[in-house]
Amino acid sequence: MSLARHGTGPVAALRALASQVHPVFMLPPIAAAWFGAVLGGLDSAAFAAVHSIAIFAAVYTAHVKDGYVDFHVRGEDDDHPLTVVGCRVALVGATALFAAAVVVLWIAVNPIAAFLTIPTWVIGYHHAPQLDTNPLTATTGYPAGIALAIVGGYYVQTAAIAPVPIAFALVFLLVLSGVKVIDDAQDYDYDRSIDKRTVAVTVGPPRARRIAYGLIALGFLVVLALAAVAVFPPTSVLAVAAFGAVVLATRRADPEIATMLLIRGAYVFLAVLVAAVWFEPLG
Repeated sequence: MSLARHGTGPVAALRALASQVHPVFMLPPIAAAWFGAVLGGLDSAAFAAVHSIAIFAAVYTAHVKDGYVDFHVRGEDDDHPLTVVGCRVALVGATALFAAAVVVLWIAVNPIAAFLTIPTWVIGYHHAPQLDTNPLTATTGYPAGIALAIVGGYYVQTAAIAPVPIAFALVFLLVLSGVKVIDDAQDYDYDRSIDKRTVAVTVGPPRARRIAYGLIALGFLVVLALAAVAVFPPTSVLAVAAFGAVVLATRRADPEIATMLLIRGAYVFLAVLVAAVWFEPLG
């Protein structure tokens, strides 16, 4: 049976499978896992690599399942590169890769490292059609995965849970939830037509926009407060300044442009935070 809807043979199948690797949405969780490792001192790059492979597999699972549901089940999308069989093969392969990485973490670190990682796959697999129909879970699913990646990345280095990675995880949960609210507003008309209850559909686009920027601002305030009391490095403030400039530039942009800029601004936010921790190690 063919895996690809467009073309035949192994090249077409590989191209269809590779199409589910979306760098814009896949790089932040992987980077978050390495950020957690940096917070933990990065004593073992090998453990960090295994953990990041698990995160990759979890996000890949989410992309494949989301595409399968939206095209083959709901009929929302106009096209999809994978057949039903192709989606199932991709899901089995990604899940097997995730399971292998989790087993390595279980053996090489301890069971807690595995248990902190497993929820990322659960969120990814159940994003559609279970979690994406509720305004709370539709908004927080992806940010929660990134938060877990940070905490898990830290844990596989230290075999301990500490306030600092949890604080960073909270910051990203707040900030990225705000970005996700704006992202979901792009599909407001369609989501409303099928009774898909995103935040924008539930409270209306104007109020959703205010909620989104409120969540981002709250995340910034957490960074500033923790930097003021020396929980975060002082240079963490630069991350707020850099991302804050992007946020201000999106205030009058439409949801599509705002989302594009905010996601890329999140890259800068994370990069500056990594630099802050790298050059000013936390005690």
